[in-house]
Amino acid sequence: MTLNTSKDTSEFCCDCVKDWWETHGKIQYPEASSILILADGGGSNSSRQYIFKEDLQKLANEIGIEIRIAHYPPYTSKYNPIEHRLFCHVTRACAGTIFTSVERVKELMNKTSTSTGLKVLTSIKDKVYKTARKASEDFRQHLPIVFDDFLGQWNYRAIPQVV
Repeated sequence: MTLNTSKDTSEFCCDCVKDWWETHGKIQYPEASSILILADGGGSNSSRQYIFKEDLQKLANEIGIEIRIAHYPPYTSKYNPIEHRLFCHVTRACAGTIFTSVERVKELMNKTSTSTGLKVLTSIKDKVYKTARKASEDFRQHLPIVFDDFLGQWNYRAIPQVV
């Protein structure tokens, strides 16, 4: 889990995926040919935002692996397993505590664990992310994102391109 000291943007979202891939993913899954991300439909990683798709394509190009996105349809994020398997335990670990610093929040979250083996690893992203960014016109016109035949507005892939 990554704590952010700036804004929740598509760039932040992609930085988190990149950090996870470099720190854990490519080590634990050395034979992986793609990454699957289950994402809510709104916010920084909205299924409607071209800037998210552009940042995602840049990330796929950078790390050299296909990134598949499956967005939950609007109003169905309650079915996201992360919300049910993680956030309740994080909330319990932080209960009754006054957050005096982001480091304190990190410390509390890192103590989150369950008897079934869940262990939360937390990092802090201390970078200023710009808001109100727009996707480039060139990206929108040549849109390299591959949309699935079934529910393409919510399911698509960023395939690494040779630049």
